[in-house]
Amino acid sequence: MATTKLRVALLAGGVSAEREVSLKSAQQVYHALDKEKYIITRYDPRDDLPRLVQDAPRIDVALIILHGRLGEDGTIQGFLDSLGIPYQGSGVLGSALAMNKIVSKRLYEQEGLPVAPYVIADRAHPPASGAIVERLGLPVVVKPEHEGSSIGLSIVRRKEALPDALQKAWGYDRRCLVEKYIPGIEVTGGVLGNDDLQALPLVEIVPGEQFDFFDYEAKYTPGATREICPARLPTELTRKAQELALRAHRALCCRGYSRTDMMVQVAEEKIYVLETNTIPGMTQTSLFPQAAAAAGIPFPQLLDRLIALALEDRR
Repeated sequence: MATTKLRVALLAGGVSAEREVSLKSAQQVYHALDKEKYIITRYDPRDDLPRLVQDAPRIDVALIILHGRLGEDGTIQGFLDSLGIPYQGSGVLGSALAMNKIVSKRLYEQEGLPVAPYVIADRAHPPASGAIVERLGLPVVVKPEHEGSSIGLSIVRRKEALPDALQKAWGYDRRCLVEKYIPGIEVTGGVLGNDDLQALPLVEIVPGEQFDFFDYEAKYTPGATREICPARLPTELTRKAQELALRAHRALCCRGYSRTDMMVQVAEEKIYVLETNTIPGMTQTSLFPQAAAAAGIPFPQLLDRLIALALEDRR
């Protein structure tokens, strides 16, 4: 007896600064989806929203492979909710919370998660550089409130460089986050599931020596960064980091899947939560699929699982 294929809307592109990353991810997702199970139609929210509205009654589920603004911040999620189309991952609330670095930082603190000391810098009432340095010391990390993929991010090692870093971040948002730089080993912890959550193996991120940190170029230039899975951490620190990823996922009301970045100081046995990504990169070699593969979930089966979770959560 033939099984009815699911009609999948694959959303990618959009208008954010991460458009090209989104399109490349979606290409790999399209090729990995089992054509015996799914009828796949692609939509670019930049151009195809009227067509998506028209097709909505015939769509069973959407895969959102969008990053940044209007894709990862709850906007497209609300749009799909209004059309009655289930989709993978977090809903409007979880997406918006995780996308906002300042709000998510406050929720981490409320949950008792360890975070780096920070200052909020508002363009309308700019703080003095001296006051920031006095409070946090140097170096510091300056981040726009909403951007992903390290866009607009700077590491400031001299007080004189701080005003330019703030101006760069304010070019994306009225407010930015200035936090104390935490040296250590960068790891990311994936979480998979709706109510029954699975912490995936940690991935250790080692940027090439030519990179000051895991910036946009280090993320997306082939061979620029070593990614080691499972991360080379002691067993107890691994367990602790996985638990922090689960707690961050819950604190931000995430669903389906997420990936939380952390800095680990092995000698001090300390871990700091940095931020949570609700639509992790979805090429076969991206961090979340790497972690899933290490847990015994190949890329095509991971996509199947995300679709199943989408239908389960919005049945």
